Amino acid sequence: MHRWRIAVTIRIAMWSGPRNISTAMMRSFGSRADTSVSDEPFYGAYLKHSGSPHPMAAEVIASMECDWLRVLANVTEASPDGRPIWYQKHMWHHMVGNVGAGQFGGFRHAFLIRQPAQMIASYLAKRESVGLADLGLVQQAAFFEQECQRLGHPPPVIDAADVLADPEATLSRLCAALAIEWDPAMLVWSSGRRATDGVWAAHWYARVEASTRFERAMVETAVELDAAALHLADACEPFYQRLAQHRIC
Repeated sequence: MHRWRIAVTIRIAMWSGPRNISTAMMRSFGSRADTSVSDEPFYGAYLKHSGSPHPMAAEVIASMECDWLRVLANVTEASPDGRPIWYQKHMWHHMVGNVGAGQFGGFRHAFLIRQPAQMIASYLAKRESVGLADLGLVQQAAFFEQECQRLGHPPPVIDAADVLADPEATLSRLCAALAIEWDPAMLVWSSGRRATDGVWAAHWYARVEASTRFERAMVETAVELDAAALHLADACEPFYQRLAQHRIC
């Protein structure tokens, strides 16, 4: 049994859009003995505030704290089980209430991106429609600019395709950028659901629940989109490219 002696919890906020291998990344960090993980803690607040008709919305709201400021207080405390690192999976499209980027001081921020056409095709496999606001890229790019100014250099950006092409190289660079030790345990995990998964796992997480490692099959190599989805992909592309030029690869 580990006994951690820490003065300050290292909080990692991984900012992602949906369908970006974000849950597989949570599995990866959750495989570290020194790391706690949290799954989209602002999702319930977003659904309650927006009324967005997401799958399982009522179940998600019932399962979570849905007050923005209480969620913020929770995620800025010590890690849930006292481990020295707390990896938090966040989605920028959830941040539509009275909590914003300026209230995440003391976090180490990273950005997970995926080529827009791939992301949109994967999203549409789970929902009938998607719009720019559902993907969070506009907010993600804006916050990236803020972090560049605050740090004086770009914060770490990883692309789903790079993670899947070479997990060890990409994740070891990410760990270095976050100033944490690389752990090879991040490359494998046991299959199945986790107690730390949100209740929405029943709708969204089938592929990652069957997985035990990063696999190229997690991201399709070719997609076909209708005219509306292609138009959306084109609208996303400048925001994706702004971050992609700084990706760790």
